[in-house]
Amino acid sequence: DGGIAADQRLGDEERAQRIYESNIQLIREADGVIANLAPFRGQEPDSGTVFEVGFATALGKPVVAYGVASGTYADRVCATIDCHTGADGVIRERASGVMVEGLGQRLNLMLTRSTAIAESAEAALARLARLLHAGQR
Repeated sequence: DGGIAADQRLGDEERAQRIYESNIQLIREADGVIANLAPFRGQEPDSGTVFEVGFATALGKPVVAYGVASGTYADRVCATIDCHTGADGVIRERASGVMVEGLGQRLNLMLTRSTAIAESAEAALARLARLLHAGQR
């Protein structure tokens, strides 16, 4: 909640803006970020957390993720949505024809290429400590 108390008498817009500004400032001040990228209301991580990962990455901060489901993203999607692999080798949703990102990644490649993935929150903390100790900012 960005440190904004739930009982403050703010309208939704003002509260949302304050939470956003607070979270942005916390990321700016952080040496690195540990992000819970567990599936949230579906196959994907929380979109707010994904934004924060991208923002931290853009600032050059190391990001370590945890909570990432095992297996590939494509396997998880195709376990819940009817998919097929076309003659071109591309996995697609059967109903819409939309491509399902393959590439063997556990998440969208923009996340797997920009973060280190740890198996637990504790392992993520240890990994971030090692990265910071090694001077990777």
